[in-house]
Amino acid sequence: RAPAQPACGVVGGAAMSGVGSIPGLHNGNPVVFMDISIGGHNAGRIKMELFHDTVPKTVENFRQLCTGEYRKGGKPLGYKGCGFHRVIKGFMAQGGDILRGDGTGCTSIYGDRFDDEDLSLKHTGPGLLSMANSGPNTNGCQFFISCDACDWLDGKHVIFGKVIDGMLTLRKIEAVTVGANSKPKLPILISQCGEM
Repeated sequence: RAPAQPACGVVGGAAMSGVGSIPGLHNGNPVVFMDISIGGHNAGRIKMELFHDTVPKTVENFRQLCTGEYRKGGKPLGYKGCGFHRVIKGFMAQGGDILRGDGTGCTSIYGDRFDDEDLSLKHTGPGLLSMANSGPNTNGCQFFISCDACDWLDGKHVIFGKVIDGMLTLRKIEAVTVGANSKPKLPILISQCGEM
């Protein structure tokens, strides 16, 4: 008789859990949330663990933009009120352009852009939080959440977190009808965000 398999895999001696067999919580990593509205109606909350133990610089950028701690010219700059400007069903939902809202803006707490920190984690399934970029070492404020595995992005985008609660909300975002350039026909906004 074969031994019972553990509910979570073990890789390299580290307990693994959750989306894509990426290290699970209980390691001091921060958890942030985003409350989402679609067409002016509450669609739910997405809670995400940020992988500070793997990519601390990338995580700190995202965390501060979630909490509003980062200030430019004395004013908080962050994701509250920002939208998801690109949604591709079965692939990903992209947002976080706090400058222009259309995918052309780029800024970070470190300046306009910052370098890729670690490209070793893989886009193995839905619910992974990854940096959007325009090529190597061009990270800023934009991010995407995977809706499925997207291995062609491996080694090109920094994965820095995962959804730990709120996959239904992600599926609601994914289901919004889109037009040209995969722009949602209803506004999908981050109505509130912060750290848990």
